[in-house]
Amino acid sequence: MKMFVLGLAATLALACGSAAAQKKYDPGASDTEIRIGQTMAYSGAASIYGEVGKTQAAYFRMVNDQGGFNGRKLNFISLDDGYSPPKTVEGVRRLVEQEQVLLLYGMFGTATNSAVHRYANAKKVPHLLLLTGASKWNDPQRHPWSMSFYPDYPSEARVYARHILEHKPTAKIGILYQNDDYGRDYLRGFKEGLGARAKSMIVAEASYEVTDPTVDSQIVQLRGAGADVLVSFSTAKAAIQTLRRVHDTGWKPTHYLAQGAALIGAVFNPAGPEKAIGVISTAYSKDPNDPQWENDAAFREWLAFMKKYRPEADLRLGSHVYAYSSAKLMVDILRACGDNLTRENVLRQAASIKAVQLPMFLPGVVVSSSPDDYRLIKSLQPVVFDGKRWNRLGEFVSIF
Repeated sequence: MKMFVLGLAATLALACGSAAAQKKYDPGASDTEIRIGQTMAYSGAASIYGEVGKTQAAYFRMVNDQGGFNGRKLNFISLDDGYSPPKTVEGVRRLVEQEQVLLLYGMFGTATNSAVHRYANAKKVPHLLLLTGASKWNDPQRHPWSMSFYPDYPSEARVYARHILEHKPTAKIGILYQNDDYGRDYLRGFKEGLGARAKSMIVAEASYEVTDPTVDSQIVQLRGAGADVLVSFSTAKAAIQTLRRVHDTGWKPTHYLAQGAALIGAVFNPAGPEKAIGVISTAYSKDPNDPQWENDAAFREWLAFMKKYRPEADLRLGSHVYAYSSAKLMVDILRACGDNLTRENVLRQAASIKAVQLPMFLPGVVVSSSPDDYRLIKSLQPVVFDGKRWNRLGEFVSIF
C-alpha cells in the first residue's frame, strides 16, 4: 500500500484558513513572542531525562536564530521538578499564573504530569506532547487539554505479550515494575495482552519505588521464582541496576525492557553493553548508534543541529532524537495556528494532525491525531540488541 505523507505545517494550515487573518491572542502570545512552559527532571533519580529538555530548548533557540515565525520568538521556560510531583505542581502553577505561558509542553513523567492533570484541564491550558505514554492522556472527552507524544504504555506492553505468546508460549514470566502509574499501566497492558494465559505464565511480580537505592532484592525474588523470561517496566536507573544484577548472578532470562529505559547511551553503556545483549524492546525513531543512518539526509541534518546547538551532548543518547522530533512537531503545530494564537486553537491544531512522517522517525511510522484519538504514534517496531545496535524483529506492529 502506497503511503501518502503530508508536511504538517501545510496540512494543518488548511484548518486555520481565513480565520487566521485576524490576530487573536491568549495569555502567553503576542506580536513578538510565544511563551512555552515546561517542568523537567533536571535533578533527582530521573535526571538523565533532563537531556530531553535541554535539547528541546536548543531546538527552540535554533528556530529563534532563524528569525522565529511571523515576527515572534519562542520564549521557553523550563523549570526543574526533580521528578517530584509536589515540585511539578509548584512549577506549573508558577508557569501558568505568574509566567502566563500560552501552553505547557513536553513534560516528563507519568506521576509528575498526573499531579497537574486536572489543574491544566480546569484552567484550559494546553498540556501537550507529554513525555509519558500513560493511557490517561488519550481521554479527549474528559480531559481534552492533555495529550502525550510518547507511545501508549499498555499498547507497547501488549506488543511484548504478543511476542512472548508467539515465540515462547511455555514461558515462566517474572515482572519487575515501577510502583506508580507508569509501571502499573504497563503491567495492566501486559496482562491484557496475555489474556487468559496471564495467570499460568506469570510466576512472580516485584515492584520497586523510585526512591529505592537498588532493585537487587527484586531480581533475586524473580529469579528464585523460576522465571525464564524477565519483563522490566522500569526507568533508567533501575534498568541499569537490573542489567548488572542479572548478568552478575549468571541468570540468563529472555529480557524484555520498556523502550523508555532501553537506551544504548544512557542505560546499556553505563551498565556495560555486553550485559544487554539479547534485550528485546520496541522502537519508532532512528537510533543515532545505528550505522545504517550515516548517509540518511534527515540524520545528517539532526547531527548538524546537535553539533551546533548541543556540542557538549552525548550523541549516543536516543533521547536527543526524541527531543528533536517532539520540538519540531510543537513548532509545526504553532506555525499552523498562524495569527490565531489562542489556547483553544493550539489544541485544535494538535488534535488535527494527518499522517505526518517526522524526519527522524523510522520509515513507515507516522504521526496523526483526531479529536477522538490523541494517540499520536500508531505503530512500533520490535527490536533486539546485539551489543552494538538494535536489529529488527519482524514487522511493524500496529498499536491502534
